[in-house]
Amino acid sequence: MLRSLEMDAAVWTAIGLLTATSLGSLFYLGSRIDSLGARIDSLGARVDSLGARMDARFDGVSGRLDALEGRMEARFARVDERFDALEGRRPLRPPAG
Repeated sequence: MLRSLEMDAAVWTAIGLLTATSLGSLFYLGSRIDSLGARIDSLGARVDSLGARMDARFDGVSGRLDALEGRMEARFARVDERFDALEGRRPLRPPAG
Protein backbone atom coordinates (compact mmCIF):
# COMPACT_ATOMS: atom_id res chain seq x y z
CA MET A 1 0.00 0.00 0.00
CA LEU A 2 1.50 3.21 -1.12
CA ARG A 3 1.01 6.40 0.79
CA SER A 4 1.57 9.70 -0.81
CA LEU A 5 2.72 12.78 1.00
CA GLU A 6 -0.04 14.78 -0.64
CA MET A 7 -2.69 12.47 0.78
CA ASP A 8 -1.14 12.67 4.27
CA ALA A 9 -1.06 16.46 4.06
CA ALA A 10 -4.72 16.59 2.98
CA VAL A 11 -5.77 14.31 5.85
CA TRP A 12 -3.82 16.29 8.45
CA THR A 13 -5.19 19.53 7.06
CA ALA A 14 -8.75 18.20 7.39
CA ILE A 15 -8.03 17.03 10.94
CA GLY A 16 -6.54 20.41 11.81
CA LEU A 17 -9.50 22.32 10.36
CA LEU A 18 -11.98 20.08 12.19
CA THR A 19 -10.07 20.51 15.45
CA ALA A 20 -9.89 24.28 15.07
CA THR A 21 -13.58 24.48 14.24
CA SER A 22 -14.51 22.32 17.22
CA LEU A 23 -12.37 24.30 19.65
CA GLY A 24 -13.66 27.60 18.28
CA SER A 25 -17.23 26.39 18.72
CA LEU A 26 -16.49 25.30 22.29
CA PHE A 27 -15.00 28.69 23.21
CA TYR A 28 -17.91 30.52 21.55
CA LEU A 29 -20.50 28.40 23.35
CA GLY A 30 -18.61 28.80 26.60
CA SER A 31 -18.74 32.58 26.35
CA ARG A 32 -22.45 32.43 25.47
CA ILE A 33 -23.14 30.22 28.49
CA ASP A 34 -21.20 32.63 30.72
CA SER A 35 -23.21 35.60 29.45
CA LEU A 36 -26.48 33.72 30.01
CA GLY A 37 -25.31 32.88 33.53
CA ALA A 38 -24.68 36.56 34.21
CA ARG A 39 -28.15 37.42 32.95
CA ILE A 40 -29.69 34.75 35.15
CA ASP A 41 -27.78 36.10 38.16
CA SER A 42 -29.08 39.61 37.52
CA LEU A 43 -32.62 38.26 37.20
CA GLY A 44 -32.14 36.45 40.50
CA ALA A 45 -31.17 39.73 42.14
CA ARG A 46 -34.28 41.38 40.71
CA VAL A 47 -36.48 38.58 42.02
CA ASP A 48 -34.88 38.88 45.46
CA SER A 49 -35.50 42.65 45.56
CA LEU A 50 -39.10 42.16 44.46
CA GLY A 51 -39.52 39.54 47.17
CA ALA A 52 -38.23 41.96 49.79
CA ARG A 53 -40.60 44.67 48.57
CA MET A 54 -43.53 42.26 48.68
CA ASP A 55 -42.59 41.11 52.18
CA ALA A 56 -42.58 44.72 53.38
CA ARG A 57 -45.99 45.36 51.87
CA PHE A 58 -47.42 42.13 53.27
CA ASP A 59 -46.13 43.07 56.72
CA GLY A 60 -48.02 46.38 56.45
CA VAL A 61 -51.20 44.64 55.39
CA SER A 62 -50.77 42.05 58.14
CA GLY A 63 -50.55 44.81 60.74
CA ARG A 64 -53.70 46.43 59.45
CA LEU A 65 -55.54 43.10 59.41
CA ASP A 66 -54.44 42.40 62.99
CA ALA A 67 -55.84 45.77 64.09
CA LEU A 68 -59.07 45.09 62.22
CA GLU A 69 -59.32 41.65 63.80
CA GLY A 70 -59.01 43.20 67.26
CA ARG A 71 -61.78 45.66 66.53
CA MET A 72 -63.98 42.92 65.08
CA GLU A 73 -63.47 40.72 68.11
CA ALA A 74 -64.52 43.57 70.40
CA ARG A 75 -67.64 44.16 68.33
CA PHE A 76 -68.50 40.46 68.20
CA ALA A 77 -68.12 40.29 71.97
CA ARG A 78 -70.53 43.23 72.24
CA VAL A 79 -73.04 41.49 69.94
CA ASP A 80 -72.72 38.33 72.05
CA GLU A 81 -73.47 40.39 75.16
CA ARG A 82 -76.54 41.86 73.50
CA PHE A 83 -77.85 38.43 72.53
CA ASP A 84 -77.20 37.15 76.04
CA ALA A 85 -79.05 40.15 77.49
CA LEU A 86 -81.97 39.56 75.14
CA GLU A 87 -82.15 35.97 76.25
CA GLY A 88 -82.10 37.13 79.88
CA ARG A 89 -78.87 35.44 80.78
CA ARG A 90 -77.11 38.53 82.05
CA PRO A 91 -77.70 42.28 82.08
CA LEU A 92 -76.50 44.46 79.20
CA ARG A 93 -73.50 46.63 80.06
CA PRO A 94 -73.11 50.04 78.46
CA PRO A 95 -70.60 50.11 75.59
CA ALA A 96 -67.04 51.01 76.49
CA GLY A 97 -65.56 54.15 75.05
